[in-house]
Amino acid sequence: MSDLVQRVEASIRKRHLLKRNQSVLVAVSGGVDSMVLLEVLIRLASKHRWRLRVAHFNHRLRGRASDADERLVRATARRFRLPFIRGQADVQWLARQQKVSIEMAARQARHEFLARTARKHKLKMIALGHHADDQVELFFLRLLRGAGARGLAGMKWSSASPVDRRLTLVRPLLDCSKAELKDFANETSLRFREDATNASPDILRNRIRRELLPLLQRHYASAFGKVVLRQMELLGDEVELLENLARDWRRTRTPAFAGLALALQRKILQAELIDLAVNPDFELVEKLRMSPDRGVVIGPEMALRRDEHGRIHWAAVSRVAFNEERLIMNIQERGGQGTFGGLSWNWRTSNGTNSRWPKFAAGLEWFDADRIGPQAVLRHWRAGDRFQPVGMDHPVKLQDLFTNQKIPREHRHRLVVAATAAGEIWWVEGLRISERFKLTPSTRRRLKWGWRRVGSRTHLKESVQK
Repeated sequence: MSDLVQRVEASIRKRHLLKRNQSVLVAVSGGVDSMVLLEVLIRLASKHRWRLRVAHFNHRLRGRASDADERLVRATARRFRLPFIRGQADVQWLARQQKVSIEMAARQARHEFLARTARKHKLKMIALGHHADDQVELFFLRLLRGAGARGLAGMKWSSASPVDRRLTLVRPLLDCSKAELKDFANETSLRFREDATNASPDILRNRIRRELLPLLQRHYASAFGKVVLRQMELLGDEVELLENLARDWRRTRTPAFAGLALALQRKILQAELIDLAVNPDFELVEKLRMSPDRGVVIGPEMALRRDEHGRIHWAAVSRVAFNEERLIMNIQERGGQGTFGGLSWNWRTSNGTNSRWPKFAAGLEWFDADRIGPQAVLRHWRAGDRFQPVGMDHPVKLQDLFTNQKIPREHRHRLVVAATAAGEIWWVEGLRISERFKLTPSTRRRLKWGWRRVGSRTHLKESVQK
């Protein structure tokens, strides 16, 4: 018996992946990994009395090449007298409809087909051909996308199907490298197909495989792949422990949530969010963890609140309408004043060639009048407004700035903004002035802008030009 077959058999036995007399649906794409998986399971099937069925999904992404993959898998199943089930979908159309990447649409369609097939044939186990190189690539792919410990732990040897938790996915090749699989295929004259899309630089996973990993191996650590796999296994074990502790704590709610370790608090809140069918991203978890009994808005008329016992509840959202009031100022004149939206304002223009730099104070800002233009508009914040504060190299959403400055939602709709006639915002009450409209040595005409809240001795927030 081949060394690789023996290793896979040992892994299956050690990790309890398949039982004796097990019926197994084997997912076979036609690539070297899945073709080796099928060959190995066929060689072990009679010894363990496994009943195999072959499933192939045609993504219809590569035209004739995709059809050739299907013919190879069908012929292999026929040669070994194994039942063959095929599925297909127009993955490009699905990606457009679902507004996701082609890779994501393909993965979802493939898993749905496998789950549907397993249920139809009353199977519980689905064998996949993922291998060690897939794990390492997945680690860096998820690292670059900001995944947490669970994501960085990678794929498990055995896990529930992402579309039907009653079905189990097993990965018997997870400690075999791609090179070992190719060597086995060559030694046994095993036919397989190469997927041309694996070379496309448009796919991030391919760039990791073809550029990043060889660079790390060549210049930093020749055996870094083994190091990554070991770290992934350690991470997986630690995450599993943390998830068990979180599950046990949620049954008793003792000791007090506030006294728990931060990692355990986060894991508990992640589980609470998953139960509510809310994406448990890090920012949301931290807002809920840091602010008990305070509503956190996650969408239109949608908010969440965490109580002192670590439970997350849906919270009511007070609806605040956008104020459509506006006032047009003609700043070709020497000066002007007035009130708008509870704000008292005044302005004056002056020659900017004066060598003396103006003094700045609370409620007083200076701008390049020529950049603003002949007219300016005072109005309130609107959905989608963008602003480039001084010191930043690109505009950002005003809503994000308000959040970073911890300006309460109920106050944001009161704030006044000043924009050019073309709509570009040059001043926002309570924030730094705009980078695009600040004074420079080449400024020829200055706009002195003063403001204060009517009936208030203090400003909502003082702004300073840097």
